[in-house]
Amino acid sequence: MKKITRRSFLAAAGLSVAALALTACGGSSSSVASSVASSAAASSEAASTSAAAGELTTVEAGKLTMATNATFPPYEMTTDSGEFEGIDIDTAKAIADKLGLELQIDDMDFDAALLSVQQGKADIAMAGVTVTDERKAVMDFSDSYATGIQSIIVPNDSDIASPDDLADKKIGTQRGTTGYIYCSDDFGDDAVVAYDNGLTAVQALNNGQVDAVVIDNAPAKSFVEANPGLKILDTAYAQEDYAIGVAKGNTALLDAINSALEELQADGTLQAIVDKYITAE
Repeated sequence: MKKITRRSFLAAAGLSVAALALTACGGSSSSVASSVASSAAASSEAASTSAAAGELTTVEAGKLTMATNATFPPYEMTTDSGEFEGIDIDTAKAIADKLGLELQIDDMDFDAALLSVQQGKADIAMAGVTVTDERKAVMDFSDSYATGIQSIIVPNDSDIASPDDLADKKIGTQRGTTGYIYCSDDFGDDAVVAYDNGLTAVQALNNGQVDAVVIDNAPAKSFVEANPGLKILDTAYAQEDYAIGVAKGNTALLDAINSALEELQADGTLQAIVDKYITAE
């Protein structure tokens, strides 16, 4: 069967959280002089990013419009009060601050979020978006800011013990995601049932309408915690990098985002955001 290029691996205890965590660069200065020099360099970089932002053209002047699908904890989700939060939300806010812009969040279906950027209705797509050859043909992507794992959720008494056991099974996925693409490619379109979001797919699993659900590990853990009787297999389906999608050819915005990401990684902000939502096990 045709395979989409990806890295499969055995998810040992604690590996899923380690893989999701971002590696932040940095360290203490060896002297007062070097500390002052580092601070000056950081200020210079921030000023450079801010100046570059002044030259950016966005969908709405003064704003960075983010298209997302807020049903993907802990990356994007909605609080009881209707506010948005999550790793992607906080990261986007930090980028917008670096660029001197106000973050505007538009919540929609996952595939609609990708289309919104392609059609010029949003500046960026952030929804746990994986870079694939198909997506690179119609969008440009930032440097990776996180690594995700495609996990398999099954009932506790399931005979499915590895990805190979998904053959001849009904697999639930979220429409438009790489989980859907991978499973359709590996097992055929007839074997995969696409749902509007991960929660609906898990509900279908509980109701016996599908035999397994393939979805990113972070939301998989949340769904399993909320649904006794389900478990995540130790063997993951795939590992992939998340990046920010922008309109094809929007080099100015892409360069500004990558500069902001580099600064946020260097000063530890990205790691702090991940640590806020993912607790090491």
